[in-house]
Amino acid sequence: MTKMNKQWRLKARPVGEPSAETWDYTETEIPTITDGQLLIKVEYISIDPAMRGWLNDAKSYIAPVQIGEVMRAGTVGEVIESKHEKFAVGDYVAGHDGVQSYAVSDGANLYKVDPKLAPLSYYLGVLGMPGMTGYFGLLKTGQPKAGETVVVSGAAGAVGSLVGQIAKIKGCRVVGIAGGAEKCKFLVDELGFDATIDYKNEDVKKALKKTCPNGVDVYFDNVGGDILNDVLTQINLHARIVICGAISQYNNTTEVKGPSNYLSLLVNRARMEGIVVFDNLKEYPVAMKDIAGWIQSGEMKVKDHIVEGIETFPDTLMMLFNGENFGKLVLKVEG
Repeated sequence: MTKMNKQWRLKARPVGEPSAETWDYTETEIPTITDGQLLIKVEYISIDPAMRGWLNDAKSYIAPVQIGEVMRAGTVGEVIESKHEKFAVGDYVAGHDGVQSYAVSDGANLYKVDPKLAPLSYYLGVLGMPGMTGYFGLLKTGQPKAGETVVVSGAAGAVGSLVGQIAKIKGCRVVGIAGGAEKCKFLVDELGFDATIDYKNEDVKKALKKTCPNGVDVYFDNVGGDILNDVLTQINLHARIVICGAISQYNNTTEVKGPSNYLSLLVNRARMEGIVVFDNLKEYPVAMKDIAGWIQSGEMKVKDHIVEGIETFPDTLMMLFNGENFGKLVLKVEG
């Protein structure tokens, strides 16, 4: 039986949540390569909240995915054929080669990874885009100092769980906001968070007063909406609010809900700043070295949520927006 290249392509731009109508699933022959190219057998695909934004035909930090194109996604896989001087058969590489089982690349924006140093899925999580986002977003933009209180929303997700752990390593008091008792228990018992707020079953504003008696110095926001608004009422003088994402707003069919409590920034002379991870590309090796060191020393724990089978992509993507993922969500191409 001939192996086929399984691909998910953008069929129509979604209004609100992506649905079956958003995607086209195709199976084609495995592509051939020419001089200067390599063929990658994709093993793992990264499933990230940013993917929803890439579906919109709107100005952003990166061009939208075009109708008919293979859906953009972070990937890691093995080079199985090469006519490129820098990559050999058997090399493992990470890049953005999309939701497909085989990819042709010219080597641009690809980098080699070592499966002996860390599981391949880590290069899409703690040692990939989410890891870099958490590292630079917290340390460069949030600038936490020992003894300060750091609050992170989406705390059991890929970025949030890392942010909380780095903040603990830097000597901060860390409060995580997550959905459900199981996630909250994991954050305290396994990752060492000082306290948690279960936004599904608690009044966030009241819980913030209880868990942050000395106020909030750094807030790392992954969700936006009401939770951002609630945290703004508790910030300290010269607080830093890091805007990483707003997953609560991504599938809105109405206008994005902004913070009505923004005058708290004025009163507290606080700063709210957005981050895009690609701004720090040149410094990735520094972050990867630090994170790998923390994992080896046991100061940092990693949780991946792996779903098997590229055929499940549409449903797996929706897990992000339903709060079903527990840790970094990764799609294993072959079930």
